[in-house]
Amino acid sequence: MQGWIVISAAAAYLAVLFAIASYGDRRARGGHTRLRHPLVYPLSLSVYCTSWTFFGSVGLASTTGYNFLAIYIGAGLMIALGYPLLRRVVDIAKTQNITSIADFIGARYGKSQTVAAIVTVIAIIGSVPYIALQLKAVSLSLITLLTETTIGISHAGQPPVIGDIALFVALALAAFVCLFGTRHIEATEHQNGMMLAIAVESVIKLAAFLTVGIFVTFFMFSGVGDFYFKAMSHAGVREMMTRTPDIGLFVTINILSFACIVLLPRQFHVTVVENNRPGELRLARWMFPLYLV
Repeated sequence: MQGWIVISAAAAYLAVLFAIASYGDRRARGGHTRLRHPLVYPLSLSVYCTSWTFFGSVGLASTTGYNFLAIYIGAGLMIALGYPLLRRVVDIAKTQNITSIADFIGARYGKSQTVAAIVTVIAIIGSVPYIALQLKAVSLSLITLLTETTIGISHAGQPPVIGDIALFVALALAAFVCLFGTRHIEATEHQNGMMLAIAVESVIKLAAFLTVGIFVTFFMFSGVGDFYFKAMSHAGVREMMTRTPDIGLFVTINILSFACIVLLPRQFHVTVVENNRPGELRLARWMFPLYLV
């Protein structure tokens, strides 16, 4: 694929997200904050599905079989069955004007700034490699579509700054965050533009996955049955799909995914801080697990 087509499509996609976020902010300034569409909140929870969904999950499935399902089972169970806990966390956050996981944990220890600072440091240490992984995934996706001459990668394997796609992705995301993610720091103020953009992106991600799934199942193969039998005819796939699941690994991933809904900084912000009213969480209780399925 020609480089200018990929770059133009990526730029257009970012421009659309910026326009959507700007529209959401303008609508909020016009007094429509409480009239946010009820689907925006449950769709925004799918920020849980990052590049790990289309890289990590596929890689995990190819090496461990069914264990990759735990990534989604744990998160879905937290929203579906952990509703009373989440409702309590949201109520506490609203009452005490909490805007981050560090504030929340610090508040549980007498509003200790020391505890909040420690939690912040731990979150930064854990988040920086994770963010780097996300940027790497996005840049690899673009590199897959672009030729080496287009992106400016040298034969030595060290791309110059001008050809560092991850850098430009980071700059674009930083600009988005500055414009739409940090305008308000009060718990009573919501980032409506950012939430609307995330919700729209969630629909796009779901549509992309469904499109790829339908294409592979019904165009590359003759249906689900044909896909299954041809996959099972491959010795490596058959061995992986019929091996005894690693129960310990499966349970561990479930527990981690369960906790991610409230412990991941981005997930805490979307789930707790951006919650407008109780009805949104009740709707997300069944809609988010359905989205993951």
